[in-house]
Amino acid sequence: MSLKERITEDMKAAMRAKEMDRLGTIRLLTAAMKQKEVDERIELDDTAVVGIVDKLIKQRKDSIDAFQKAGRQDLADKEAAEVTVLQAYLPARLSAEEVAAAVKAIVAALGASGPGDMGKVMGAAKQQLAGKAEMAQVSAAVKAALG
Repeated sequence: MSLKERITEDMKAAMRAKEMDRLGTIRLLTAAMKQKEVDERIELDDTAVVGIVDKLIKQRKDSIDAFQKAGRQDLADKEAAEVTVLQAYLPARLSAEEVAAAVKAIVAALGASGPGDMGKVMGAAKQQLAGKAEMAQVSAAVKAALG
């Protein structure tokens, strides 16, 4: 079963169980997926769906920070609950050591040296590690490897 099908089945299960918060989050995810399909006229594969989930989680985390700074813990809690639901659709994340090792392998394969090659290394790392690690973590590992 593809990730997209699993999300659809989870949406149906949430409807049956009357889990309105979970249902709302899954509907938000399906709307983002549909929007991407319509905009680009493509059929999403699992990698693209993971990218969308990553993007939505990043948006939620930014919102949580903003709400906490504004003293709106109620809204921050709602966003945190959405992050929990969305994280169920992500594959297992790589540890910091695994990310660093993968980045070192990419740097060696590309023959990169110095900060000037960061864009080239990040492009390759993004293709290889998309959905497996947070890009902020990958970027830090690339800086460390090239620095």
